[in-house]
Amino acid sequence: MDAPGAGYPFEYLIEPLNDSSHKKFFNVPKLGGTKYDILPYSVRVLLEAAVRKCDGFFVKKEDVMNILDWKTKQSNVEVPLFPARVLLQDFTGIPAMVDFAAMREAVKTLGGDPEKVHPACPTDLTVDHSLQIDFSKCAIQNAPNPGGGELPKPGKLSPLRAQPKKLPCRGQAACRGSCDSAEPGRNSGTFAAQIENTPVLCPFHLQPVPEPETVLKNQEVEFGRNRERLQFFKWSSRVFNNVAVVPPGTGTAHQVNLEYLSRVVCAEKDLLFPDSVVGTDSHITMVNGLGILGWGVGGIETEAVMLGLPVSLTLPEVVGCELTGSSNPLATSIDVVLGITKHLRQVGVAGKFVEFFGSGVSQLSIVDRTTIANMCPEYGAILSFFPVDNVTLKHLEHTGFDKAKLKSVETYLKAVKLLRNDQNSSEPEYSQVIQINLSSIVPSVSGPKRPQDRVAVTDMKSDFQACLSEKVGFKGFQIAAEKQNDTISIRYEGRDYQLTHGSVVIAAVISCTNNCNPSVMLAAGLLAKKAVEAGLCVKPYIRTSLSPGSGMVTHYLSSSGVLPYLSKLGFEIVGYGCSTCVGNTAPLSEAVLNAVKQGDLVTCGVLSGNKNFEGRLCDCVRANYLASPPLVVAYAIAGTVNIDFQTEPLGTDPTGKNIYLHDIWPTREEVHQIEEEHVVISMFKTLKEKIEIGNKWWNSLEAPDSVLFPWDLKSTYIRCPSFFDKLTKEPVALQPIENAHVLLHLGDSVTTDHISPAGSIARSSAAARYLTNRGLTPREFNSYGARRGNDAVMTRGTFANIKLVNKFIGKPAPKTVHFPSGQTLDVFEAAELYQKEGIPLIILAGKKYGSGNSRDWAAKGPYLLGVKAVLAESYEKIHKDHLIGIGIAPLQFLPGESADILGLSGRETFSLTFPEELSPGITLNIKTSTGKVFSVIASFENDVEITLYKHGGLLNFVARKFS
Repeated sequence: MDAPGAGYPFEYLIEPLNDSSHKKFFNVPKLGGTKYDILPYSVRVLLEAAVRKCDGFFVKKEDVMNILDWKTKQSNVEVPLFPARVLLQDFTGIPAMVDFAAMREAVKTLGGDPEKVHPACPTDLTVDHSLQIDFSKCAIQNAPNPGGGELPKPGKLSPLRAQPKKLPCRGQAACRGSCDSAEPGRNSGTFAAQIENTPVLCPFHLQPVPEPETVLKNQEVEFGRNRERLQFFKWSSRVFNNVAVVPPGTGTAHQVNLEYLSRVVCAEKDLLFPDSVVGTDSHITMVNGLGILGWGVGGIETEAVMLGLPVSLTLPEVVGCELTGSSNPLATSIDVVLGITKHLRQVGVAGKFVEFFGSGVSQLSIVDRTTIANMCPEYGAILSFFPVDNVTLKHLEHTGFDKAKLKSVETYLKAVKLLRNDQNSSEPEYSQVIQINLSSIVPSVSGPKRPQDRVAVTDMKSDFQACLSEKVGFKGFQIAAEKQNDTISIRYEGRDYQLTHGSVVIAAVISCTNNCNPSVMLAAGLLAKKAVEAGLCVKPYIRTSLSPGSGMVTHYLSSSGVLPYLSKLGFEIVGYGCSTCVGNTAPLSEAVLNAVKQGDLVTCGVLSGNKNFEGRLCDCVRANYLASPPLVVAYAIAGTVNIDFQTEPLGTDPTGKNIYLHDIWPTREEVHQIEEEHVVISMFKTLKEKIEIGNKWWNSLEAPDSVLFPWDLKSTYIRCPSFFDKLTKEPVALQPIENAHVLLHLGDSVTTDHISPAGSIARSSAAARYLTNRGLTPREFNSYGARRGNDAVMTRGTFANIKLVNKFIGKPAPKTVHFPSGQTLDVFEAAELYQKEGIPLIILAGKKYGSGNSRDWAAKGPYLLGVKAVLAESYEKIHKDHLIGIGIAPLQFLPGESADILGLSGRETFSLTFPEELSPGITLNIKTSTGKVFSVIASFENDVEITLYKHGGLLNFVARKFS
């Protein structure tokens, strides 16, 4: 939509930013007066967007007034939002771009102009999820380290509190005044080197740190394995307006969003307005820590925004979270995150905004705030917002933000009262206020199966032992008491080891949550340094890895001198992208796999991420814990989670002396000192250069530039989906669902991981058989995430998770019953038979159906399996929106009712008729083949959702608009 012009009712609010500036803005505070002043900051952003985009069609004047009257209208009205931009990552972004390409085909078939199909707003796609860890440890143990020179031997690093030795800088020219340069313009500067007698790169230079060998090897394999996908992305960036692709090897979408893409305040035709973003990943919320309104809405809604439609949301309740006190000296920001996550889960903030305020906020750095905001989906809120304040402005300056632009940003935010000041005597009014005292938060981990299950590190041993005894569930593994101390011997690389329950087999410092946070990354590096100096090591069978969020992490780990020590413990940098967190980890050794199977062992993964659902890291690893990066390293050294760090040593030094965690744990002062010295502006500038220049593999990649994508029928990565196969120019009347069978009978908390797994493709799965029939070997299967551009693979991967519990089967397995024949089959095979027989399908489910990561294939997959409706006790909102967006009816049991209470076995058939005029929340009757009739709620929240459902989903609705 163009900038405001004739017909926009709030044009009178447009004013110049100041007397000397050509920039303009909507002075929204003048609209509301005291009403505006009590609005939460996040609601003020919603209001500004509605005022600016009010055209009487997509956004009505009534919508603006409803937002202004937030105090009385919250939770009662729907409001639209036009985000300033869209962010995609490749796993969830490729279906969106494939749908765009397919939509061009459909529009042409219906007689429209396919060149009209392109994003209407800036869209950035970051290729960060295709990385797999094929190489995790260097073959040559004494290879040169990334900082230059050979790996220092234990004891060769100068103590950080000692006076470091002055050494020649081997960087380019002088050091911008940061080193003790003897003569400007000459390479004669010196600086305080942390590694004695080893020339290292001055951290203040723009010269890039050489990429570690493992990074280059993994990146080369990544480009070879994903060539088809990458060529498609490059084609997309050429033919679609407003699409920019950030190539592989740059960083994660969230990290790049924070360091490169974020505007904080946007400018369009000299009109200033707040930055906002939605995208195809639930952790878009990370950017809320920078004062930018953003959240994940999945591919279907994102495509709507890309096509010029607003996001519709219920005007939210806003929970004010007051932070008080000071953090525990031993607690990292990750501990604060896990503490806040658990607290907000207990309070109940699902479907709400959370906004932080209070004296404790100013104590949190931007990286702390973004880490807290990143976990937002884990406690169910739509977003967690930290308003812009002086800490934010200082961070922007520190990361190389243009000074003139920064001045405009500050002036604008003050003018529209979006700059928070700690000295303000009054705070906005909130729907509810909760308090969290930061001093009450202690070092913790979360697990063994869910991110909200926090465990104090001091209680870890007793908690894990209790989990062994508990019955199988969110915390339990039900191991018989006489088997809990079983050990299995393995031989690995010529040495004997013992595995038992609690043994760590995967330890990963990964990119999703923490790598934007230098304090915890440097803490991990300092702990590794002290561990190596004490003679400690990590057992070689443990799959260790370090996959940073961006190259900036490599810079400060290298320049601070700690990277060699992480590498020494096995935590070498393997690449920049999502890896272990989404199941892209190197396979465990056969020795470990055999031992786990032989002893039925509950082995463990420890990772610094945000997802630890059972089976996500690896099928055979049953207990997974989220932890801060230094604790990941600590548990890797210990080799087990069944340890009390207070009373039991990590290991012994060469003299036999016990080394405890507190002996090597870095102090906050140590971390702060090294962070101040090594996290500098030049690193952020280097990241920007890397994005803009690309890399040799990306730059040499060939891609077509035709208006329509030339689909390769032999491709197993990119395929034109069948969503538009039956598209007509006008929607047909809603058809009844008659004599539908139940495809799956599910319980509570079925996640999108269960519905549409993102990990490796099991060799026994329907997807594997499909790929094998096309001549691929298991080595070439890649992952479900990498193949999201192929609907045939993804449909076969739907409900293929080995941890799926279908009540028809009675045990975890990706199976169901085809009732007409009585056969037990893979879910895809059963659905395929039902479709051949012309039988519609429904799914029965319990509470919180579709929780977890936002994933549009979790709706698209069931749709292509023939599912017409889901009947659940409750839904995760994002997934419910996806069901509507693809054309599946979200039905909900009446309060207090469920399949069990109604006596439904799932073996009946179900029939349902829709009235000609649907309305939000309408009650419908379902009749079963046993004669039972019961009522359900059609869970549509507004007329827009009903319109989309009548069109057969958002894709059909938009395609018809272009035809």
